[in-house]
Amino acid sequence: MPLPALNTFAGNPLDRAGDLRNDPDWVEERALDPTALALVLWEGRPLLEAAGEPRLVWLPMMQARAVAQDRELFLGMWKGAPVFAVEVEGSIDPTAGPLRGVGEFHEMREAAALLPGPDAAMAGGAKSLFDWRRRHGFCAACGTRSEDACGGWKRICPACRTEHFPRVDPVTIMLPVYLGGDEPRCLLGRQASWPEGRMSALAGFLEPGETIEEACAREVEEEAGLTVTAVRYHSSQPWPFPSQLMIGLFCEVDSEDAAPDQTELEAVAWLTRAEARAVLAGTHPTIRAPAKIAIARTLMQAWVDGFEI
Repeated sequence: MPLPALNTFAGNPLDRAGDLRNDPDWVEERALDPTALALVLWEGRPLLEAAGEPRLVWLPMMQARAVAQDRELFLGMWKGAPVFAVEVEGSIDPTAGPLRGVGEFHEMREAAALLPGPDAAMAGGAKSLFDWRRRHGFCAACGTRSEDACGGWKRICPACRTEHFPRVDPVTIMLPVYLGGDEPRCLLGRQASWPEGRMSALAGFLEPGETIEEACAREVEEEAGLTVTAVRYHSSQPWPFPSQLMIGLFCEVDSEDAAPDQTELEAVAWLTRAEARAVLAGTHPTIRAPAKIAIARTLMQAWVDGFEI
């Protein structure tokens, strides 16, 4: 029984074939399989069907290879068929050339808001892997250009044989809650660069030697000046911009005296459940909700629905 996917970019339906993809001959045999399919990215943008319900475009692997010039990844097996991803680089939209009439490329955030969950998960995973490969083309141990292995899931240095694996950066994202007033309230924060009125959960990267709970407490204290007394996990989200794992939390704080640090946050706001419900519904007079694809919105919805720490 599959686990529930609460957040966008979760719920990838593929069997990643983690052991089998270590064999390059096996991967190549899958690529030559006449049933093999590939999704297409151009500069991180997935190719979607231009008509009907938004869906990923799936090309026969041989056609995709001709377009992508060896920039490919083995993603896994889906309903018995091999599934790949290919990436096209360059400033010219491929739908103006070799992919004319096939579909349209969309920015990943825009596409994720349109696609069914499994499609968004597969496209997001492919984007993260391509971004990792682009940023880690040279061995960190000796500086030699590294080579693809395991269908794109590993890079090996031909000089010192160091193996490099895709990087995932853990991020705590939390909704602080104060229970000491007349009714419970949650805290949202705002960064100056966001669109007018947009507020969201607090967030920050884990640091070396830090637990999830410690990172949550540190970030809340740094950004809002509050002391965390309890932490409860809610859910997580792969976030392919370029490759984070968002760890969604609720945390109880011991005071309502929040003060934005003016570095990460320019403003904060306490919301009752009714006020948070209005934000999500788009009826709050001043505050705009996080994007629908963001785990911050999932946390807010859970709070409105009565989630307890």
